[in-house]
Amino acid sequence: MEWMTLIQGRRSVRAFQPTPLTREQIEAVLEAARWAPSPHGRQPWRFVVVTTPAAKVRLATAMGATWRQQLAHDGQDEATITTRFQRSQERIVSAPALILPCLYLADLDTYPDPERQAAETTMAVQSLGCAVQNMLLAAHAQGFASGWMCAPLFCQATVRTALKLAATLHPQALIPLGYPAHEPPRRPRRPLEELVVAWE
Repeated sequence: MEWMTLIQGRRSVRAFQPTPLTREQIEAVLEAARWAPSPHGRQPWRFVVVTTPAAKVRLATAMGATWRQQLAHDGQDEATITTRFQRSQERIVSAPALILPCLYLADLDTYPDPERQAAETTMAVQSLGCAVQNMLLAAHAQGFASGWMCAPLFCQATVRTALKLAATLHPQALIPLGYPAHEPPRRPRRPLEELVVAWE
């Protein structure tokens, strides 16, 4: 697929067909992530793959309980909370596969001052974003779809407990993978002249 067609054709999908993905398809997505740029070439990310129904339900239930509390704290009414909760649960449980990208900071450089250490962490987060983008494009190139859910970022301890992950793994996102149940609408993009704020 021509590269700009690939970039412009990708969509964030929220509903999936039950058709399973092969291990080879999932590994191709992960292989694309492996080649993302990273600070000092350290690849400060690790990935958790979730495909079994029991694990998906366990993860969705744990995150959902935390999210319900957060939505209530935000002042949303019970009917709205229930609707949003059900949609989120369905999105996670119905996806044939989930990839959980986690930040892994153990191999990064360390500095005596907090400013540079914070910058080192920011570089790691930025590179994880590159790895996720590679995954999204690799899925689209293979003819299936993906999305980018940020929910794990708001309940990292909950996700670690649900999936029995090490404390060194910092969940950042959840990437559902599968064939789309329907074609999602294309969201508009801002024109380039609005995004480029300086050109000297």
